[in-house]
Order: sequence, then C-alpha cells, then structure tokens
Amino acid sequence: MFARLRNRARLLKRDIVTLWFAYRHPQMPLAAKIAAILIVAYAFSPIDLIPDFIPVLGFLDEVILLPAFIWLTLRLIPETVVVECRGKAQAWIDEHRPRPRNYIAAAIFIALWTCGAWLLWRWLTN
Repeated sequence: MFARLRNRARLLKRDIVTLWFAYRHPQMPLAAKIAAILIVAYAFSPIDLIPDFIPVLGFLDEVILLPAFIWLTLRLIPETVVVECRGKAQAWIDEHRPRPRNYIAAAIFIALWTCGAWLLWRWLTN
C-alpha cells in the first residue's frame, strides 16, 4: 500500500513538472497554457486554498483537488506535447532532485493573498 502511494506521489510530481515544461511549448493551446500556469503556480505556492491545519479538509486540496486539476489540464494538452514534456520532466527530475523554485511567483502569490485578506478585512469592517 505504501509503495503504491509513493508511486502515485512520484507520478504527481512528474506531472506537475510536465505541466511546467508544457506551458512553454509552442503547440500548447491557450486554455491549456493558462490552466497549466495556474496549476503549477498553485502546486509550488506555500499558500493553500484550504489551510492544512483544518482537520480532514486541510489536505483535501493536496489529495483530491490538485490531482484532479492536473488530470483535467493534461487532457487539454495534445498527446504529442504531453509525451514530449513527460520525457523532459523525468529527465529534469533525474538531474535535479530538488523541485524548481520560482521566487517571483511566490512573491506574487503572497502579495495576492495579502491584498485579498486586506480587502476582506476592509469589507467586513465597513
């Protein structure tokens, strides 16, 4: 059972990196490109849609939502692009064990969440 879960986690990581390579591919449709950028940014973001400290629901996005959105996004991408980018992703993972880091994307997400929290606070206090 644990070996199966470990394999699923490895495939999930590979598919996230696949989307990372795919969004820069010239044959990507616009809708798939936008979905891929959002999924990769969310996967690498330190901020979750549902905070992890909430019992049961906290891990819902990592266990159900993120894999479902990855699966849907991969369905939007042409099969030839997916195959090519999966090969690149696996080669990249084999070469670089740590995950890719994008500090600019992290800063943007932190700024967006901060602005959203500030706007919610302003709306609730007025």
